[in-house]
Amino acid sequence: MTGSDVSLPDSPAESPSTPSFRLVYVPGVTPSKWVRIWNERLPDVPLTLLSATPAEAFGLLREGAADAGLVRLPVDGDDLSAIPLYEETTVVVVPKDHLFAQVELISVGDLADELVLHPLDDTLGWEQPPGRPAMERPETTADAIELVAAGVGVLAVPQSLARLHHRKDLTYRTLDGVPQSRVALSWPAADEAPDLVEEFIGIVRGRTVNSTRGRRAEEMKGQKQPRKDQRKPARPGGAKSGGAKQGGAKGGARTAGKGGAARKGGGATGGAARGKSAKPRRGRG
Repeated sequence: MTGSDVSLPDSPAESPSTPSFRLVYVPGVTPSKWVRIWNERLPDVPLTLLSATPAEAFGLLREGAADAGLVRLPVDGDDLSAIPLYEETTVVVVPKDHLFAQVELISVGDLADELVLHPLDDTLGWEQPPGRPAMERPETTADAIELVAAGVGVLAVPQSLARLHHRKDLTYRTLDGVPQSRVALSWPAADEAPDLVEEFIGIVRGRTVNSTRGRRAEEMKGQKQPRKDQRKPARPGGAKSGGAKQGGAKGGARTAGKGGAARKGGGATGGAARGKSAKPRRGRG
């Protein structure tokens, strides 16, 4: 098992009070897209990736060493919750000079005369693969790949594992009519998923920022509310405008009063208050 911290470079150092999220994933699953979205939405919450075998992944979740995991169904036990994410295409891995390499689609019947390897870490969930069984089961998928390269047999696996164990001397073709591996997000069972798990559920399900139901969404809702409150004083603003009109009317009365005083006094101030039209009146007088 290996771990890697994929938080942003400028993320603050973690402390007991700093929230963090630990995500375990099994071979073949690529969480990079979801991790990128996480870092964009929650840059202050470091996300640590842990790579593990399927058995190790479930153990980490049960022990509390990981908050959530990208695993393959079925989940063994009722103490873990899971939501299916997607289903993978099953392929058969063969040497490049194998007859199957000349076609695009292989059926179960085509495997009847083939020795089909069945590793102990098989992810397809079948009790016995089609074709002829090997005398011994390889320990791992990686061991089975080596046997395929040696010409011992062929191997049926999810397409992502065929890509993960790619070799120049091997190829793979789609295998029809067989079980397919389902990838799921799993976490320790609880009445309600923790906030950060809910955040990640929203990401893998394609929710937008506004529709995400986790902790960050609640924070964003709290930020929206003041903007609504700030729009409320806009109504009294109309009254202020009306007040300005009334004030203008009062100002007009004051100006008229000054003009009247100027007419009585005959001073220059009165002429200035009356404006340009006052001069022609004096000229005609």
